[in-house]
Amino acid sequence: MKKRLAAFALSLFFLWPAALPVSARADGEATPKTGVTINVYNWGEYISNGVDDSIDVNKEFTRRTGIQVNYTTFESNENLYAKLVSGGANYDVIIPSDYMISKLIKENLVQKLDDQNIPNSKYIDREFLKPVYDPTNEYSVPYTWGVVGIFYNKKYVKETVDSWDILWDEKYAGKILMFDNPRDAFGIAQKRLGFSFNSADPNEWEEAAMLLKKQKPLVQAYVMDQIFDKMASGEAWLAPYYAGDAATLVDSNSDIGFAIPTKQGTNFFVDAMCIPTSAQHKAAAEAYINFLCDPEIAAANVDYIGYSTPESAAKALLPEEVQNNPIYYPPKEILEKAETFATLPDDTNLLLDTLWAEVKMGGPGQTATLIAILAGFLLLYIAVVLYKRHKRRWDFK
Repeated sequence: MKKRLAAFALSLFFLWPAALPVSARADGEATPKTGVTINVYNWGEYISNGVDDSIDVNKEFTRRTGIQVNYTTFESNENLYAKLVSGGANYDVIIPSDYMISKLIKENLVQKLDDQNIPNSKYIDREFLKPVYDPTNEYSVPYTWGVVGIFYNKKYVKETVDSWDILWDEKYAGKILMFDNPRDAFGIAQKRLGFSFNSADPNEWEEAAMLLKKQKPLVQAYVMDQIFDKMASGEAWLAPYYAGDAATLVDSNSDIGFAIPTKQGTNFFVDAMCIPTSAQHKAAAEAYINFLCDPEIAAANVDYIGYSTPESAAKALLPEEVQNNPIYYPPKEILEKAETFATLPDDTNLLLDTLWAEVKMGGPGQTATLIAILAGFLLLYIAVVLYKRHKRRWDFK
């Protein structure tokens, strides 16, 4: 999908006055002071950055407002959460996924937004308002949405890809990639078993873990953005990932196909913009969110990154072949079978973390083996230290 709006994106630089205040309010309140720098934390490959004649969103925001953007990326919601909890960095804008947003709200790690500073939020479609992860609509503004499907190499995968079952097919052993985060990985197993993503039944989570352990010998690697290189090179043939990335893989490589499993259903996700409680520049952060909600900016942005926009006004600016593409805007029958991740109870989250560690390590037996090996190394280290001390003492005498 890249380059399709190149002329449109470039025109934004010339049609808008450099000093246009993107966060101006009807009551005439001034925009945030220029000269500040906001820290933005987003997923990798998830914003238009000026490559291939696309708009450089962050530079354009700075051009219009004078507010600098320090932009860094993360690979998973869990990495984002760990960074916030550790207090190791201060972010002004973060873009987590639905279930993580509700967790952050519950733990007071994000703060309420001032709607008056984000007037462009009026363009967000009604079906994205008051979602299950933010029922009061006070803490987040949708950025993009999409569904999860399977990338496959058409040179080696000849059958119809319409079920998650193919990720357990032994004839593709060593050529299968799997999500390197627990919610997405368990979600696939849960759908294959006919369970809800948001089950609180520990037996269902245990059963899903057993299914993932059964799959593990077939998996080449647990990855996130690394699927781009592995699929493009032919090193891997099957990989579940987000539909928006079809713009990167499918459009640039004729050997790669993408399918949304229709037999068991899939994940419908929303990534949304939030402001952490620890943010240093709230007004500037709201100006940034407001800027990203501008339909022209939103259209140019999703045109480059390939994900779906929650704004009909932005969607209308996209090429017709994109608007009508079932990968990016799936038909009603697929969306009706899709399910969104919700926040899990604390005890379920604890169980999930334990089971995920077992899946990655190969099961409780291997966990015990790993502990025994580490204990052995510790004893060996102690023995070496004691020997050296004794030897020094002996040499001294």
